[in-house]
Formats: sequence, structure tokens, C-alpha cells
Amino acid sequence: MSDELARLFNAFDRGRISRRQLLQALGIAVAAAPVAALAQGAQGRRRGGRERAPLDTKPAKLPFKSTGWKTVLLDHITYEVDNASREAAYYNALMNWGVRSDTGKEAVLDIGDWGGMVIKAGYTAPPPTAEEKAQYARFQAQAKAHGQNLPPLTPVNAKFTNFAWGIEPWDAKAVEAALKERGLNPVAENHGKEFESFHVKDPDGFDVQVTNGNKNNRRRTPAHGKAMAPAPFPHTDWKTVWLDHISFEVPDYKQSVAFYEALLGWKSGEDTGNQNQVEAGDVGDLIIRSFNRPGAPPRKGVNIGHIAFGIQPFDPDQVKAELEKRGLPARVDTGNTGSDIHTAEYKSYHTKTPSGWDLQISATTKANRNAGAVATKPTKGPGL
Repeated sequence: MSDELARLFNAFDRGRISRRQLLQALGIAVAAAPVAALAQGAQGRRRGGRERAPLDTKPAKLPFKSTGWKTVLLDHITYEVDNASREAAYYNALMNWGVRSDTGKEAVLDIGDWGGMVIKAGYTAPPPTAEEKAQYARFQAQAKAHGQNLPPLTPVNAKFTNFAWGIEPWDAKAVEAALKERGLNPVAENHGKEFESFHVKDPDGFDVQVTNGNKNNRRRTPAHGKAMAPAPFPHTDWKTVWLDHISFEVPDYKQSVAFYEALLGWKSGEDTGNQNQVEAGDVGDLIIRSFNRPGAPPRKGVNIGHIAFGIQPFDPDQVKAELEKRGLPARVDTGNTGSDIHTAEYKSYHTKTPSGWDLQISATTKANRNAGAVATKPTKGPGL
């Protein structure tokens, strides 16, 4: 087995890449393309004694004139799962998100005083296709040849279908006109004057909502609702304080970065040649990354691979102990450094929700948001 595959399986074994990224990279390996392409910002690395061509870090042209809007609030994220009440009870207990309402079919949660999540019930992931099973069997054989075991091929019964961002300045007629001028075909969704919004589609068909939400007109009263499902374990004392990052996976990350920069005023970070960590105002960050890899079949659409939330207090040993005490996995993620979590600049753990969703919990806050920034060299930033 090649040195590239050895490094890949070692990264998986140490928890530095997920099963999804392992399978993606193995797909590249099977196609005899460089597995090292998986590494974030791996520019100019040698493979087989030859220098790799530099990655393209030139930004894409803005698709239309900038709106001049500023993103001021994560109004909400829409999340579809198999059991909304069970998922709501989990977030309420682990992350201390307030439950505003839960009908069994839909639960509305507050993420502190700065964000929200709408959880809808009834989603069941499709079973693996015959082609996916056959491909997985090949990957499993590759892993066993290297003395490794892959995790079970099980579907994750969760997907994100929308995110809504509060913008300023807000004037409904002016916002609608600006969207139409840019050919975005806005669809209004209003609930009186308290909630005004428009839905549009991004370049890959993802539902993006712009709203009149800000900290003065959202979550002004405590969330006194209760999840219909029982708490799965005792509450932690954690407070969710920051949107560390949304892992936003698309076919062409440059196109998406340019779209959101022009539409919502997001600030582009350093382009590594396969992703870009952008700032959504003072709300948080998104890592916009391409899921299409050399040698792999092209994919369409959008996938939110995981979301990382900054919490306080964050002591690495205590956070790990609290997760494990509740029977939850605690996979270390210190970015691409492989550093000890106690000394690493970026500190986080990945765990699982009842639906199988990959939830990341980190020490990142607004004050140290740059600790999670992706650098050109693979020494900082959230892991894959």
C-alpha cells in the first residue's frame, strides 16, 4: 500500500478526518489521483518526488453588483431529522438551547440570544445504493489490507435545507427590488411586521432566506417551551456563544464565496485552493469547500457536512468527560495540526446527535475567531 494511503488511514485512525472524508479520499485513491488533495491548503507538497502544481487561489468574479447589506443575525437554520422532539431534547440538554415550541412535527429552538434552529420531523435518509455498497466493499478491502476497519455504512437521518440571515438595512420593498434586479426571483414569507423575509436560491439551488431579524426584534422573551421527548441525559452547564463555522460543501466553492460576498456582504478569507473560510459579519464563520475531488464522479447540490458551535466554559478534559459521561463520542479535532488539544490553538470535539448528525463543539468565540481560520499552510483551523 502507498505512503499516501498509509497517511490517510492514519489520519482516520487518529480522528483527524471523518468517515465521509475517508471515503471521498479513498475514491480518489482508487482512481489513482493524489490522496494528498484532501489536505486543506496542501500547496506545493511533493508526491513521488515531484512538485505538485500550485492550487488556484484566484477569487471568482462577483456574479452581480454587491447589495451593500450586512449580515447581523443567524435568524435560523432549518434542520430535517427523523424525530424532531428527540433531537430538540438532545440540544436542550447538551447545549442548553431554549425550546420555544415543539409540536412533535416541528420544534423551534433558540441558540443563545444570537441564533435559532427549526427542526422538522419525518426525514429518513435513503438507504445506500447497490453502487455505494459495492464501492464501500472495495474501500473496506483497502482498509483491511492496511490493518484498519471502517465504521458501518449507516445513513444519517438528518439534513439541512435552509438558512436564514438577518440583514441590515431592512426595507422590504427595497430588498425585494434589489433581489429582482439581480435575477434572484424572491419569494416572500411574512408573519405580520414582526417577521419579514424573502427566499432565494444560491448557485447550487440551496434555499437562502434574508430577513428583517436583528437582536432587537428576535428572542426578546425567554424560551419557556418544552421538548415533547424526555431529556436523554442531565443538562450540562455549557453556554453556546458563537457560530464557529458551518461546513458548507458545494461543487464550486469559489462561485459560492463570490455569491455570498455580493449578496450578504460576507468577508472572504484566505483561499487555500479547495476552500475558503468566510466571515458572516459578527455572526460567525462558514467554511465554504468543494466536495468535488479529482478523479471522483462529479456531484451536484449542497451539503452541510457539520456545524461547529463555540461554548463556554471549555476545558478540554472537562468537555470530554461530560460527553463521555453522557455516552457520547468525543473525537478530538485540533485542525490539521494533529496537536495535543491542551496546547493546540484550535480546540474542539466532534460528537453525534440522536439522528447521527456530526455536531462539533469548540473553544472558539468571537474574540478568538481567527484561531479557527484556515491558513495556507496546514497548521491552523478547523479540521476536515
